[in-house]
Amino acid sequence: MSLAILVSTMRVQMKQSFARPMFRFCLIANPILNTILLYEMYHNSGEENFMAYVVLGAGLMGLWSCICFSSAGDINRERYSGTLALIFAAPASFPMIILGKIIGNTLLSLLTLGISLATAVVLFRIPLTLESPLYFLLALVVAVVSFVVISSVVACVLTLSRKTELYMNLIEIPLILLCGFVFPVTVLPKAIRFVSYALSPTYAVELLRMSVWGVESPALYWQEFGIITALTAFYAVVSALLYRRIDRRVRVAATLEVA
Repeated sequence: MSLAILVSTMRVQMKQSFARPMFRFCLIANPILNTILLYEMYHNSGEENFMAYVVLGAGLMGLWSCICFSSAGDINRERYSGTLALIFAAPASFPMIILGKIIGNTLLSLLTLGISLATAVVLFRIPLTLESPLYFLLALVVAVVSFVVISSVVACVLTLSRKTELYMNLIEIPLILLCGFVFPVTVLPKAIRFVSYALSPTYAVELLRMSVWGVESPALYWQEFGIITALTAFYAVVSALLYRRIDRRVRVAATLEVA
């Protein structure tokens, strides 16, 4: 039953998300424009493997934008449609419905990586070699899981908020910068790097880049893999605890409506 709810919610969410003009912009136009921008930034930088920064950076920026304006924004859309309280009180599990929405958005948003790669190849005629494909596939899977879990934390936090649109815009760019989507986090001031290393997408980006360039140190790869796995598990526990707290608060205060 839970699996059927999850799958059906994913299918409906993917159709609804793609029907929205803002989502299509984030999914299609955003990675194209970001690829062009990052290429112009990097092609005279002296960085030998700069295409990994360009393609992965543009693709991940598009992925995170889709998540911000869909997974987070869905809570706000359900509230103003008057259906958030109905979903919460439905026989189907509310966390399972929200998880289905997040997974559907995340899987659809993976198209940004392919669009970014296609843009780089077509416009700039520079092939991107993948030195460690198996490592890359594993890194991509753990990256998707980490994005899904961190999105569920954001969705839980925004469930009771009336300022969802503000927070959606607030978290997009800072996370892109803190997690090193377009440059290594080592260029950030030391005072704020500890925030970067507390965020699981930071390690997802490092694993993906490492796989593209070739994993020269498997020990380092598995060390990063272990850290992102631990952080993702921690975020999952936090998400579950937040839901339990939200559930108690909603049943007492009934705070899911617009008013």
